[in-house]
Amino acid sequence: MVDLRSRVADFRQGVLQWAEVRLPALTRYRQPESLPVRLHRRRIYVLPTRFGVYATALLAVMLLGALNFNNNAALLLTYALGGVLLLSPWHAVRAIEGVVLERIEAEPVHAGQIVPVDTAWSVADSRHRIALDLTGGAAPVRFDLAGEGRAGMQLPTRLRGWQAVPALTLASDAPFGLFRAWSVLRPAQSLLVWPQPEVDTAALPDRGTEIDRRARLAEGEDFEGLRDYRPGDPPRRVAWKASARSERLLVRDPAMPAAGPLDLRWDDTASLPFELRVSRMTRWVIEAAGSGRRFRMQLPDMMLGPERGNEFRNRCLRALALL
Repeated sequence: MVDLRSRVADFRQGVLQWAEVRLPALTRYRQPESLPVRLHRRRIYVLPTRFGVYATALLAVMLLGALNFNNNAALLLTYALGGVLLLSPWHAVRAIEGVVLERIEAEPVHAGQIVPVDTAWSVADSRHRIALDLTGGAAPVRFDLAGEGRAGMQLPTRLRGWQAVPALTLASDAPFGLFRAWSVLRPAQSLLVWPQPEVDTAALPDRGTEIDRRARLAEGEDFEGLRDYRPGDPPRRVAWKASARSERLLVRDPAMPAAGPLDLRWDDTASLPFELRVSRMTRWVIEAAGSGRRFRMQLPDMMLGPERGNEFRNRCLRALALL
């Protein structure tokens, strides 16, 4: 079975290579392209819209009627509208010719969320482009372009890791909607998708912090103030001089030690399936970063931290996404 699949893949690759040499017009723009991508006439297609077909049929009826009744005014109107119809595809092609896709930018999101994608465009001349339609995301986007501009779209995500940007279609039916010109762009770019965090997860592991706290309390050296005596306080912490002045029994309150870094270990999730382990570690990273404490993350092949902040959180989420 594996041998058959490899043979089919080799045959398909051979056919594509042959077509690339013999039929470049059919395969040249079906492969991923590195940015920037410039649209020229050889990669732009144009067809009449439904409204354009109706207008053509109407003009044909008007021409037959004008010829039948030998009406010069009707012939003049038919020819004038026919000239507009003939010029429409040329204007539709010019609306997207010379448009350049410069960049595609997006911030990572968690799997299952919608990622906002920002596309940067420019034009090779000074003409103002109107009514440009960009499709390929969750919903089509219409924008105008003068010199440089941006268009935002939204892409759904399903799995963590690198997600390839889908094929984008830039089209225009300007100026009258009679013809639609379009071109397909296949940018060779991927977007990073973080893992989906676990909804209900265990508490953050906090090893060593309680042990360190008890050790420092046992020393009895650091104090942050005085408080009223509570049953169970050791007599050696009683502040006798302060108690005599205030006529209350006061004890020295030990200073709480600074919390140590959180230790997030991959081995602590060994009882879960692999993807659930990734989800739990993702939840721990988010909660640890939100607490403001320093933390470190141990994965099978790396150790990150201890650090704190959003930048370190993003590094950890990236490592989990690519795990």
